[in-house]
Amino acid sequence: MAATVDELTVNYFEEGKQVVKELDKEILTKGTWSTIMYKYQDFDKAKDDFGAVKYSIRRYQKRSGEYKMQSKFNISSDDQAEKIIAILQKWIQQGGGEKESE
Repeated sequence: MAATVDELTVNYFEEGKQVVKELDKEILTKGTWSTIMYKYQDFDKAKDDFGAVKYSIRRYQKRSGEYKMQSKFNISSDDQAEKIIAILQKWIQQGGGEKESE
């Protein structure tokens, strides 16, 4: 496990072979609770190569000096990512950062 947020990764190996390849990461928040967005690819055994680019947002909690993943949301395609971006932009333009009154 990682002791610092900078050490966290989605790179994953099985039997010495990489099956998840991290392409990039952005740390959104640091602290006891940290949020990181990853750009990654999964290995496709049928094609013997890495597949399409995917994205993941993960929340980690630091306990006993180590970060442990608490939740994740995977964005499985560029199309889904673009829809999320469009909705967030719309909400922000509508005053998404302000407190709504009832």
